[in-house]
Amino acid sequence: MLLVIPQVFICFVCFKQSYRLFSTWGEKKRKYAVLMERNKEHFRPDTFEAYMQAPCGRLLTKAVLKDLGESKRYKELLVYKVPVIESLKHNCTTQRTRVYINEDLK
Repeated sequence: MLLVIPQVFICFVCFKQSYRLFSTWGEKKRKYAVLMERNKEHFRPDTFEAYMQAPCGRLLTKAVLKDLGESKRYKELLVYKVPVIESLKHNCTTQRTRVYINEDLK
């Protein structure tokens, strides 16, 4: 009985994470279609820049390159990958938010 409670908790955490992953499936399909469309005619490395910042984006990039038959070009895209330390510095600092209110708008 003592082992059942931790197992149930671990299963709950795993199912919760898997639900979160699969709930974004529609968005991933849309991004895949956009990348395929932009690179269908000829390879454009700049279109992959935004996707090289996160692990899930890099997996999407690999899938698109594989389907385009350009798997060998992944090494070219690694120049867009931001180092972990630089990413942490950017994401862990406070950023100012400015709100502009247009007084002429009715």
